[in-house]
Amino acid sequence: MENLIFSLNATVPVFLLMVLGYMLKLCKMVDEPFVKTLNTFNFRITLPVLLFRDIAVSDFYSVWDTSYVLYCFFVTLFCIAAIWLLAAFFYKNKAHIGEFVQASFRGSAAVLGVAFIQNIYGNAGMAPLMIIGTVPLYNIAAVVILSFTGPGAGGVSRASLKKSLRGIVTNPIIIGIILGMILSVSGLHFPVILGKSLDSVSSLATPLALIGLGAGFEGRKALREIKPTVICTIVKLLIQPLLFLPLAAYMGFRDEKMVAILIMLGAPTTVSCYIMAKNMGHEGTLTSSVVVATTFLSSVTITLWLFILRSFGMI
Repeated sequence: MENLIFSLNATVPVFLLMVLGYMLKLCKMVDEPFVKTLNTFNFRITLPVLLFRDIAVSDFYSVWDTSYVLYCFFVTLFCIAAIWLLAAFFYKNKAHIGEFVQASFRGSAAVLGVAFIQNIYGNAGMAPLMIIGTVPLYNIAAVVILSFTGPGAGGVSRASLKKSLRGIVTNPIIIGIILGMILSVSGLHFPVILGKSLDSVSSLATPLALIGLGAGFEGRKALREIKPTVICTIVKLLIQPLLFLPLAAYMGFRDEKMVAILIMLGAPTTVSCYIMAKNMGHEGTLTSSVVVATTFLSSVTITLWLFILRSFGMI
């Protein structure tokens, strides 16, 4: 019972904030332009500041773990390649393969990763290292896969690849992590005034991001593309954690590292999948359905995985 209560305490507050965002939208207290502005504000300001602060005040040499970053990178790469290969052989609707593959591997690593770890441990923990190992790969792989599949696919163009690389280099979250590392390595400390200001901005990151995620939730779209949506959801929330959490345990990852790996493997599909699919000429219906289904069901699956990890003493 204690492990179940721990798991519920870790997940329920996160999803309640998402429900709050959805209810605010239903009550017409927020609208689509507001949600778009809020998500942009979180992506460019609050989340980068939170990650920057948490890394900058930590001892870089005690936090950095090369084997952990490499684990996140190669497991993500394997998942992308395996899902794409299997989809190419077994998925009949070739026009939707790109959406299917992207929605199966690309989770909400930054928003939910930070939210869960912060809710359990009080700071971003190992989320920045997990983000370094996965987010750049997410972006490049999404461009390649969506370029080679779907309506009028013509392969990867120099412009699309250049845009993806520019997006990685200018990604505010990645920039915040790198600047935090530089400051941590330098051994410098924030002046009290600046530190308190950063704390204030950082405290906005998680609640605003979750409210924005909930407010952008579109339940009616989950009724479309049921069969591939179910398969994507099972792969995203159950199969990937089932395959690679035991490997993480075998490699000795525990506590914040293990929670970050769980989010990397089993977090719901990120909304940015839909945006990228639409911008690259895909229909987007399957992607939006998977985003809705995984977001809704992850409240159960992540609680289950946390309960299992807690029961085995992994967290």
